[in-house]
Amino acid sequence: MSHIQTIQRKPLFNEHGDTELSKKRMINGNTTNLNDFNNMKYKWVSDWYRQAMNNFWIPEEINLNQDLKDYAKLSEAERTAYDKILSFLIFLDSIQTANLPNISDYITASEVNLCLNIQTFQEAVHSQSYSYMLDTICSPEQRDAILYQWKNDEVLLNRNKFIGDLYNAFMEDKSVEQFMRVLIANYILEGIYFYSGFMFFYNLGRNGKMPGSAQEIRYINRDENTHLWLFRNIILEMKQECPEMFTPELIEEYRAMIAKGVEEEIKWGEYVLGDKIEGLTTEMIRDYIRYLGNLRIRSLGFDPLFEGYTSEPASMSWVSQYSNANMIKTDFFEARSTAYAKSSALVDDL
Repeated sequence: MSHIQTIQRKPLFNEHGDTELSKKRMINGNTTNLNDFNNMKYKWVSDWYRQAMNNFWIPEEINLNQDLKDYAKLSEAERTAYDKILSFLIFLDSIQTANLPNISDYITASEVNLCLNIQTFQEAVHSQSYSYMLDTICSPEQRDAILYQWKNDEVLLNRNKFIGDLYNAFMEDKSVEQFMRVLIANYILEGIYFYSGFMFFYNLGRNGKMPGSAQEIRYINRDENTHLWLFRNIILEMKQECPEMFTPELIEEYRAMIAKGVEEEIKWGEYVLGDKIEGLTTEMIRDYIRYLGNLRIRSLGFDPLFEGYTSEPASMSWVSQYSNANMIKTDFFEARSTAYAKSSALVDDL
């Protein structure tokens, strides 16, 4: 392609950095790295920051005693799906924790880096949450087998490689084009890739199984919504500041990436869930993921991928209901509210 443009790593201490807000840029700016909460060029950061801070939670708050009993009673298909989906989610959040600093290194808007630092912390909490789930319901041997399933399951490995290879490509080629691909890959991961897994846990919850696991996932889902909001906004700011990265041919490439993400997620849902799980069918999975693909792509101002699929499929309306973090009690014995009073769930309207 013809738009090769290098991206500069942000300086650390830069006494000659620009202090005027008008000169601040998402990338290749001359930043001082000073964090000034009273003077932000990107005004949306203030709302994002408050939302993310209000969402603070601790995995061990959630009681998993019932899950320990339920896990043994799951059908073989449900237990296999539980293990594989958990393996996938653990890997994704681990990769995110490792990769976000690579993105932050090239963002020259200090307030946006504050957001990326909070996201990195939240991804680490998610990894801790999955470990807590595994420690509660599995033996150490089972736990290790689940953690490293991707090494022996080709479908799972290919899922991880699609995103992992895009992240690695930026490590090798520090161009603005590769940076844009990393941003789109993050958007796919946060906005599409988690959702077959999420719907599986919510489906267990609505069938009266694994209530603690479903609640852990609600909190994680709420965080992922803020991460999606963050990357959507970074991409839209890039659209303003680097219009050369949004030519018709590059937009088609981004659309193709999102289409590939949708296809991979559907393939994964069919593989790990299929028609084997009570309350879910391959058609429900396919319709919901295509709807999500259209929702995500329209949020970037691009044309939808699929004709129709403009509203949440009626057969899946329970997903948004179950993803509400305020819906169910954390600890059934103490009857504590799941969410801190100061926190409200971000509506997934992206």
